[in-house]
Amino acid sequence: MRQQAGSDRPKSKKPASPKRLLLWTLFAGLIIGVLDLALPIDFVTQMTWAGLNQHRASDNIVIVKIDDASLRKVGNWPWSRAAHAKLVDQLTRMGARSINFDIMFAYRGDPAGDAAFEKSLEKSGRVTLPIGLARDRTARLKPLIEFTRHTKLADLMLDYDFQNQVRGLSYGVSLNGSRIPSLATSAAGWKAWPDSTFPIDYSVDPKSFLSVSAADVIAGKVSPHLISGRIAFIGTTTDTLGDQYFLPGYGRMGGVYIHAMGTETLIRHRPIDLGWLPALMLCGCIGALALATRRALYQNLLLAGGALLIVVVPEPLQAQLVFLKIGPGIAVLAILAGQVNWTRLRNRSEISGVSGLPNLVALRADPLSRERPLVVARLHNYAEIASALPQDAERLLTDQITARLCVGAAGRRLYHGDEGVFAWFAEPGLALGHHLEALHALFRSPVKVRGQHYDVMISFGVDIGSGRAASNRLGSALVAADEAEAEGLKWKYHDPARLADASWKLSLLSQLDEAIEKGEVWVAYQPKLDLATNEIVGVEALARWTHPEKGPISPIEFIGAAEQHDRIEKLTDHILDQAVSAVALAHRQGRPLALAVNLSARLLNDPDLPSRVADCLARHGLPPSQLILELTETAALAGTGQDIEMLNRLRDLGVKISIDDYGTGLSTLDYLKKVPAAEIKIDQSFIKALRDHRSDRVMVQSTIALAHSLGRIVVAEGVEDRETLELLTTMGCDLAQGFIIGRATSLRNVLKRLKVERGLRVA
Repeated sequence: MRQQAGSDRPKSKKPASPKRLLLWTLFAGLIIGVLDLALPIDFVTQMTWAGLNQHRASDNIVIVKIDDASLRKVGNWPWSRAAHAKLVDQLTRMGARSINFDIMFAYRGDPAGDAAFEKSLEKSGRVTLPIGLARDRTARLKPLIEFTRHTKLADLMLDYDFQNQVRGLSYGVSLNGSRIPSLATSAAGWKAWPDSTFPIDYSVDPKSFLSVSAADVIAGKVSPHLISGRIAFIGTTTDTLGDQYFLPGYGRMGGVYIHAMGTETLIRHRPIDLGWLPALMLCGCIGALALATRRALYQNLLLAGGALLIVVVPEPLQAQLVFLKIGPGIAVLAILAGQVNWTRLRNRSEISGVSGLPNLVALRADPLSRERPLVVARLHNYAEIASALPQDAERLLTDQITARLCVGAAGRRLYHGDEGVFAWFAEPGLALGHHLEALHALFRSPVKVRGQHYDVMISFGVDIGSGRAASNRLGSALVAADEAEAEGLKWKYHDPARLADASWKLSLLSQLDEAIEKGEVWVAYQPKLDLATNEIVGVEALARWTHPEKGPISPIEFIGAAEQHDRIEKLTDHILDQAVSAVALAHRQGRPLALAVNLSARLLNDPDLPSRVADCLARHGLPPSQLILELTETAALAGTGQDIEMLNRLRDLGVKISIDDYGTGLSTLDYLKKVPAAEIKIDQSFIKALRDHRSDRVMVQSTIALAHSLGRIVVAEGVEDRETLELLTTMGCDLAQGFIIGRATSLRNVLKRLKVERGLRVA
C-alpha cells in the first residue's frame, strides 16, 4: 500500500527552463547596460582598484596655480591681460615645453593689456588657449581672433557620471569642419578624435603633481629647473574663483587638475575602454555553465566564483589602462543566483516535510484552483494519533491516509496541510457525493502503524468552483468539513450564504465607527429600584445599535469586538456623552437620577480618562456624585497598582465606582479593601438561583452583610420575579434591577413612569 501511494504521489512543479531563464536574464543585463543602471557598481570597483594602484604623478607636468596667494600679490580677479603676458613670458623664458591655459580669453580687456598679451603669445609660440561652452550652453566661446593667430586651440569638454563627478575627458570636438583636440589631448601631443572620450587614470594622485604659484612665476621667484622641459598648465585652484570639480576619491579640486590627470593618462599610453559588453558576455557564459548543472552546491559555487572573477579581473587590466565595466555582468550573476535559489526554496517550501506531498502553499498556486470543486479531508484526531505514534512513524501514517484518499482516482494530486488536513481538486465527471461516501467508508477500518491500530475520525468539506481565490476557497471547505463533523455528517458543501455573514463580521468595526457618527448607536436605560423606598432612583446606560439593514445588533457582538481591537474608547465616550447629557437634562427639570455607565478595563490604562469624564460632566452640568462607573470584578481583579490609582483618580472627581458581576472573580477581603468602590453589584447568576439554592442565598446574604460592614451599597442585578425581589428586601439589599423592575428603554419612558408613580403616591 505504501508503494502505491508513493507512485501516485505528485511531484513538485518543474522550475523554469534554464535556457529561457538565461535569455531573460541576459536581456535584463542588456537593459541595465544600455541605461547605465549599474554605474554605482562600476564606480565603486574602478575607484577601489585605482586606490590600490595609487602612485605619484610623473615629472612631465607642472601646474601653475592661480591661488589665494597669487590673488593677494597680483590683484583681484580677473587679472589684466598684462599679468598673463608676464606669466607667458616667464614660462617661455624658463623653457616650458608647452603652456596650456585653463582660462577663457573670449572677451576683450583693456587695450594695452590685450596688446601685451598678444605680443607675448606671438613671441612664445608654444601657448594653447581653450574653447569652452557659453553660460547658456548653446554655443562655444573662442579666444579673441588676435590671440588665436599665435596659439593652438583646445577644447575643455568633460565627461560626468551620475554623481556629477568627472569620469573622463574628450579626445576632441569637430568645430566648423576642423578637429579641435581637448586640452589634455593637445598637451600630450595626440591628435583629436572628435566626439569620443577616454577614461582618466585616477590611480595618479593629483596632489603629487609639481606645482608653483602664478605670482611667484610672474615675480621671477621660481627656479627655471622646475619649469624647463615640462608641460605647464595654468588654472585657478582657489574656491574663491569657482571652477571646482569633484574628482572621484579626492573631493573638490580645481579644474586644471583634471586636464593635468588626463594628460598624464595619455602620456603613458592611450587608455582602452572595453565598456560593459565583454563582462556581460563572460557572465552569460558562467551563468550558462551554472545552469547546466543540477546540483545546488555547484551552481552556487560557479556563480559566486564567476562574480569573484569578474570583480578581480579589472584590477590588472586597469593597471594597464584597460577599463572594463562589470556592473551589468554582476547584475546578471546576481539575478541568476537569486532566481535559482528562490526557485529551490520555493519548491522546498511547497513540499510537506512529513508526507512529501505538496502542501497548501502549492495548492494556492495550482492553475485548477478557480475551476474545479475543492475537497478538504479533515482528520479531527490526527494530532492525537501522531502524538501516540512511535518516533519517526508519522510518515507511515500519512502514506496510509494518502493511499485511501486516492482510491478510485489514480494520479490524483493530493495536498497535505498541518493538523491532518488533506485537499485536492475533484476530477471532472466524478460523482462527488458517492465518492466521498465511499472514501468515508474506507476510514471505518482503523489504520495500522507498526502493529498498532488507530481509529481515524474524518469528515469532508467541499467548495464548488466559484472563481474565488484558492485561499478563500480553502477556508470555506475547511469550515464545511468542521460543520460536517459537528452535525454528524460525513461531508458537507460550503454554504455561500455564510460569506455575507463573515464579511459583515470582518467589517463590523469600521461600520461601528460610522454608526456612531450617524446616530445609529443609542443609549437604553434600565431602571434601578431602591428597595427601602420602592422608588426608581437611578438608571444604567446600555449601548444599543440599530443597523438600518440588519436591525438590532447584539451588544455582546459589537462591544466585545470594540474591546478586542482597541476601539472601546470611542464607543465609551459616545455612550457617556449621550447618557450624561440626557440625565443632566432630567436633573435640571427636577427629576434627579443616578446614572451608571459601564467602564472597560482597557480604559484604566488611559491617562486622559479622568479629564474626559470631568469635561463631560462639566459640559452637561451633571454633579459628579450622580455618575457611577461600573467595572467588572474580573477586570478589576486582574488590574495592577496603576489601575487602582486610576480608580482613585476617578473617585477623587466625586464619581462613584461600582464593582459589576461581583462573585464571579474570586474576590478577597484584600481586594475589597483596595478597590475604592462605593457599590457592589451581585452577579445575576447568583440572584436567579436565589429561590432554589440555599448555598446561593447564603452567599448573597453574607455578601450584603460584608459590603454593608465596609460601607458599600449593594445592587442585585437580574431580578426577574416578585419572590426574588421580596427575598432581597428581607436580606437588606439596597438596590435592584431586572425585568421585574423594568426593561431597558428610552429615558423618556423611564421619566414618564416616574411621573406616574409619584402622582399615584401624592394622590
